Amino acid sequence: MSKELSYTIEEVSQLLKVSKLTIYDLVKKGEVPVFRVGRQMRIEARDLDHYIKNQKTAIAPVPVVELHLPQSKDSLNIVISGQDLVLDILGKHIEKKSTFKTLRSYTGSLNSLISMYNGVCDIVSLHMFDGDTGDYNLPYVKKILVGYPYILLNLLSRKAGFYVQKGNPLRINSWTDLNQEHVKIINREKGSGARILLDEHLRINNIPSKNINGYEHEETSHLSVASAVSSGQADVGVGIEKAAKIVGIDFVPLITERYDLIILKKPENEKLINTVNDILSSQQFQSEINSLGDYDISQTGSIIYETF
Repeated sequence: MSKELSYTIEEVSQLLKVSKLTIYDLVKKGEVPVFRVGRQMRIEARDLDHYIKNQKTAIAPVPVVELHLPQSKDSLNIVISGQDLVLDILGKHIEKKSTFKTLRSYTGSLNSLISMYNGVCDIVSLHMFDGDTGDYNLPYVKKILVGYPYILLNLLSRKAGFYVQKGNPLRINSWTDLNQEHVKIINREKGSGARILLDEHLRINNIPSKNINGYEHEETSHLSVASAVSSGQADVGVGIEKAAKIVGIDFVPLITERYDLIILKKPENEKLINTVNDILSSQQFQSEINSLGDYDISQTGSIIYETF
């Protein structure tokens, strides 16, 4: 087999100086072909070159032949956004039950919801806490998806809280414990559910973010935050329980967060909504999620909110 240079989605976004969601949108539309290695999508260098050349000649007075691979009329790429491994399982079930081909974007809740508003994502996972109502997700959805009909479905519930070093030597047990100069935090990126959870509780407790040691130090996943705490780069981080168990550090549970899925209700999404509904309600899917541990499936598949 000949050696062909290829790039990850992140590498292509850096090369073209655009967001990863822009690249996912190009892939979804079939403008840039991809292949998969396990969970990771890659783009061949020659296909990227073809796309760039096509854009360069797009304003030429002669017709331009599109050089991307044709997409089957019977299949459609959809983008599922979010980081939890359950979304990968959902994607596999969708592909088994339908002709949809799933692409994965590992972008945070708020940025993904905005991308859905802009027509990029098809299924967005959300875990955004609202400090004024104590509710998850719906207050944000109502403000951002103005003018769009949608359905909000529960995927699961899970514990969120603090990652701390073994034995919790600094006795970090509440949000106000972060407001100490000797406690160093590692944060999540703007737009992520964990970042919103932290910011909302700082607001509720009248703690300025400038008082939080390490607030500007960001990582982009639960695992990377947990790993930073494990290695001693920080004393505490905010995230979900499962990552703490994977890394082998202690976890201080603070809240049970509702992890939901949102899909726009438009004619071309009717089949997708029905497929996802069937999967979430199936015993097979729920048993598979339950076997992973640390997830509550008591509301899985229930409709949290729906517009008509």
